[in-house]
Amino acid sequence: MSNSSTTTNQRITFARSPRGLPVPEDFGRDVTLIPTVGEGQFLSRTLWLSLDPYYRNVMKNSQIYADRLAAGDVMVGETVAEVLESRHPQFTAGDIVAVRNGWQQYALSNGVGVRKIDPTLAPVSTALGVLGMPGLTGYAGTVYLGQPLPGQTFVVSACTGPVGSTAGQVAKHMGARVVGIAGSTEKCDYAIKEMGFDACVNYKDGDLAAALKAACPRGIDVYFDNVAGDTLVAVLRNLAIGARIVLCGMIEAYSMDTPPAGPWLGPVVGARASMKGLVVYDHMNRMDEMTRVVSGWIRDGSFRYREDVTLGLENAPEAFCALMQGRNFGKSLVKVA
Repeated sequence: MSNSSTTTNQRITFARSPRGLPVPEDFGRDVTLIPTVGEGQFLSRTLWLSLDPYYRNVMKNSQIYADRLAAGDVMVGETVAEVLESRHPQFTAGDIVAVRNGWQQYALSNGVGVRKIDPTLAPVSTALGVLGMPGLTGYAGTVYLGQPLPGQTFVVSACTGPVGSTAGQVAKHMGARVVGIAGSTEKCDYAIKEMGFDACVNYKDGDLAAALKAACPRGIDVYFDNVAGDTLVAVLRNLAIGARIVLCGMIEAYSMDTPPAGPWLGPVVGARASMKGLVVYDHMNRMDEMTRVVSGWIRDGSFRYREDVTLGLENAPEAFCALMQGRNFGKSLVKVA
């Protein structure tokens, strides 16, 4: 090893499919030797591990995702890593990359699907949040599917997470009136004071449909949905004519073993509304555009983001369980190295 005498690689593994909300016992851990670099590969050291709600679906082998997990496999996940040793023509030692190393300290890659990160744009951890897949989800879903017009009302749930905060701030830059939905007074204050939202509703605080009606007197023109469930039901009672609903995340259902009953869709017909499903992989060609636009806003101070950082790979299972209970505030990350 070039810059360290370490020969072992700590890993967090998949132990079993969770029943309901995940618990730390659904994960295992082991130690392996650091792998040897073959032709066309590079070895990288994980700096940051992203924790994302969709991992819960991967853990139940949902058909949406290409990942498949068997007991003992290293947990899948997006990471930011530093290239230590390379026998790949496009990568050299010292490069910082976004790569799917999973929940481990060291990993090999063949370079497929890896992107180099420019550390001068913003802190490299943002490549897993607002300048990564979550940011691209919020950006593409708002610009290309939701398409808010100046003065229209744009509502976004889970509004302080990386997807929701990007969607809402992009909508603000497009001239919309933005209303967030979050789960605490602290998160709502952050949405208004830091991110510049026009209003924010705490869904744990009484009647959500009534609160949305008060916050959106002319109805909701665009709803960016990260949670589904009861929140979507409340939004459907407050649609403006011609409303667009972007179906992105369904975090309420990820930990259910059978899908919840669906909302009554009569209001969608009455409002002549449209619902579109958003899958970020359809918009990968827009990653450079999003990175350029949003990093420019970060630098000029017109875009804010928040990270919820856990120290140490060994604490990743507990941090993931907290995320799935909504106990995080901002983008959930583990600082591995």
